[in-house]
Amino acid sequence: MPYVGRFAPSPTGPLHFGSLIAAVASYCDVKANSGKWLVRIEDLDKPREMKGAADNILRTLEAFGFAWDDEVVYQSQHAKFYAKALNVLQNKQLIYPCTCTRKEIADSGNALGIDGVIYPKTCLKNAPVTNTHAAYRIITLDKNITFLDEIQGEITQNLAHDVGDFILKRADSLFAYQLAVVVDDAAQGVTHVVRGADLLDSTPRQIYLQQLFGFATPHYAHIPIASNLRGEKLSKQTLAKAIFPEAAPMLVFEALAFLGQNLPKETKNTRLDEIWHWAINNWDLSKVPKRRQVIADTN
Repeated sequence: MPYVGRFAPSPTGPLHFGSLIAAVASYCDVKANSGKWLVRIEDLDKPREMKGAADNILRTLEAFGFAWDDEVVYQSQHAKFYAKALNVLQNKQLIYPCTCTRKEIADSGNALGIDGVIYPKTCLKNAPVTNTHAAYRIITLDKNITFLDEIQGEITQNLAHDVGDFILKRADSLFAYQLAVVVDDAAQGVTHVVRGADLLDSTPRQIYLQQLFGFATPHYAHIPIASNLRGEKLSKQTLAKAIFPEAAPMLVFEALAFLGQNLPKETKNTRLDEIWHWAINNWDLSKVPKRRQVIADTN
């Protein structure tokens, strides 16, 4: 099969150095394998979206020398596909409505999992509250999901014990990330996913859904997370600084160094196109480190 990769930012703010690292890793891995690189704007959560952020992200990617190989996809335009997928699971009796509040779940005293208190299946065992908006949860099984990550190694997770029945559609009618990303990756023919290790714990959930739908599972590679001097992941929430085109050659060089690519020092002072040429021709996924790295968030 042809190699198809993707970069999928959320338009909750401008790109920062952490998101640049993910884009560089994805792009280099695709181009080094003569593949197709896609951009998908994950704009499902409209309340968190920043006005103009999606266009700003695309302009920034272009200014940094990225070139995508197909039309940009917007998740907000795919609600009908997610609804169809949810209906497939409903027909298989694999999902159920849930009207429990966060406080009710927190007060349940149930076991702790990766994301906090594991949902105790209250609405699966008992009829949910009527005349209120319901979320929809997927029934998880007491069995291991195991996959080989190309950077992090073998990963095993028991969804029932580690995660619990997770939400596929929220009570406010917004589809959840886990469902949307699985449907879109399959629709776009994505074969390789290179992304941040903050999403590593989500991967078994996505593989579980892929298995239920009969979709192929992509190859996964989760790169280390960049954190600031306080040890916080670089993100919009931790006020990571936006990146600007004026600093593109230096920042792409630094992103590649972060990814363990051992560029010649003289490359730092060359043109952006020359840095990209070196990066794609010398890309080596096996040199990418596993662990989170602390950087000074400067631009």
